Amino acid sequence: MVVPTTYGRRGGDLFLHGSVASRSLRTAWAPVPVCVTVTLVDGLVLARSLFNHSVNYRCAMVYGLPELLDDPVEKLAGLQAISDHVVPGQWGYARPPSAKELAATSVLRLSLDQASVKVSAGPPDDDEADLALDVWAGEVPLRTVRLGPLAAADLASDGVVPEHIARGPLAPGSVPLRDLG
Repeated sequence: MVVPTTYGRRGGDLFLHGSVASRSLRTAWAPVPVCVTVTLVDGLVLARSLFNHSVNYRCAMVYGLPELLDDPVEKLAGLQAISDHVVPGQWGYARPPSAKELAATSVLRLSLDQASVKVSAGPPDDDEADLALDVWAGEVPLRTVRLGPLAAADLASDGVVPEHIARGPLAPGSVPLRDLG
């Protein structure tokens, strides 16, 4: 099962969260082995033959038995790791989870002991027989770009974007995917 979700890292642990009703997170009650995968697509690789088309990417995979966190202090620490990974500083800015919200949330901790990183980069690898074809071949780089914040239509304040949101996404101590290897 694949479910897109936010995640956070603290030390040698990866944290995931979701609703206690989430089928994918309920499997951690058993627990069963999981594989968490994060992939960033960096570009399209267009060869002279369709067979040799590919993508350039960076991918990290973490394997193991997740631990379902029951202790409220540990759950809050996991949620803070996720929040600060996604938007550094947001944990201390927004309202913290209520007891009811915390009870409705599953938080999983997964050790980074079993992890691997795979990278694919570079131009097309055309068959030698195709090199003479009059077909364009090369790379089309792709990137995800952070755009300016958009205020909610029902925002009660003056709409000034807090500095921690305006400055960008990477938290101090966070490890970019390219540095996980």
